[in-house]
Amino acid sequence: MDRPRTGIRVLTEDMHPGQLRVDEAAVASRIAAAFPGLAGLPVRAVETPGTVNALFRIGDAHVARFPLQRAAFTEVAAEAAALDEFAAVSPFPAPTVLGVADGDDRYPSAWAVQTWLPGRTAAEAFPDEGAAAPPSGLADDLARLILALRAAPLRGRSFDGRGRGGDLRAHETWMTLCFEKSAHLLDVDAARALWERLSHIPHPGADVMSHRDLIPPNLLLSEGGRLAGVLDGGSFGPADPSLDLVVAWHLLDLDARRRLRTALGADEAEWRRGAAWALQQAMGLGWYYESSNPVMAALGVRTVRRLLADPDLAG
Repeated sequence: MDRPRTGIRVLTEDMHPGQLRVDEAAVASRIAAAFPGLAGLPVRAVETPGTVNALFRIGDAHVARFPLQRAAFTEVAAEAAALDEFAAVSPFPAPTVLGVADGDDRYPSAWAVQTWLPGRTAAEAFPDEGAAAPPSGLADDLARLILALRAAPLRGRSFDGRGRGGDLRAHETWMTLCFEKSAHLLDVDAARALWERLSHIPHPGADVMSHRDLIPPNLLLSEGGRLAGVLDGGSFGPADPSLDLVVAWHLLDLDARRRLRTALGADEAEWRRGAAWALQQAMGLGWYYESSNPVMAALGVRTVRRLLADPDLAG
């Protein structure tokens, strides 16, 4: 199954200040120079709701990822190494990296080429609250994935301090801004009260290996709605064990969330911290991408509503 991945068309409207732009012709010339073995293959932009990279198919087997904001060679190379490490431990298929190329005067960012995985993302399969719920077996697949990642060796590493995965309270300033910007989108008072209840649950004290962005656009599904692949593993690394639980509220209904929790053996503190991370991520999606990336904005608002309606988080 190799359907086009839909969402916003890449590079039509800036999502970030100073966003970089590159077209198919420029990508083709860079590929020919940096990866001669791929020269001459058709290059076409991929429609995606992604917020970090513009994607370009190269023939049938590869995809080029061009960062929307400038990234150093060392940064893209580190992501490539993390992606390969993720692919080695994931029980589901994941892309692997062909190579990393440096930027130039016309496109001042390093970029990478990796293998292409066919399939439809969970964001496409379940685009809104009116869509049919994912099959219950998807919760089992997600539990299998998360447990396998948690079992991967830390090799002496701990959370690197970037983004989500450390101290929830370190995000207070960001959450205050999100609450201020979101009054026209959702019940901010209820969201603020939920954050107050959840954000003070302490970190368990030990990290595990985590995908760190387990959201519907990064999950590929089979025709029957089961997990068939995992994308964007370039942030794979140590984090709060609760972080990958964000997928429960981004994607699953109440029964499936409970099934996932049981399969993982998550206690009350771990589960609620997962909900806090989901709220932290979702609150930033709605208002920030409201005009530039409606797919991600809708995901954020939908996730917050799931969190607010979840009876297991009440009180």
